[in-house]
Amino acid sequence: MEKKTSIQKYTRALGRRKTATAVVKLYPSTKNSYTINGKDIKVYFPTADLQKIVFDALTAVEGTAKYDVVVTTKGSGIHSQAEAVRHGIARCLVAIDSELRPVLKKGKMLKRDPRQKERRKFGLKKARKAPQWSKR
Repeated sequence: MEKKTSIQKYTRALGRRKTATAVVKLYPSTKNSYTINGKDIKVYFPTADLQKIVFDALTAVEGTAKYDVVVTTKGSGIHSQAEAVRHGIARCLVAIDSELRPVLKKGKMLKRDPRQKERRKFGLKKARKAPQWSKR
């Protein structure tokens, strides 16, 4: 992995899902390449499903331009991180070209998925699971 110089222009956006955050930087390039936390996408997201989630934003706009995608992600699980990366890439693409917004919005890639794990309440075993009740 080659390090990007600070001279190169890039577009930066933040993607989120559950407690995962992804800082996405898009550098103009001749071909699409993905670097996530210093690793290649095939190493960081080993399954095809996770890779497809990340590729969704650029394939939705039918690869109108090529980018080097450099991501720093942390928090939550690997699936949520993939969705956070997709959200960040979509936000970057809208920042670059606002005409792509309707396509990405229709694909539901611009909305931050607000669903979170519910907290455990006092007196319960989990968020809603209660101990077995007995009359006597």
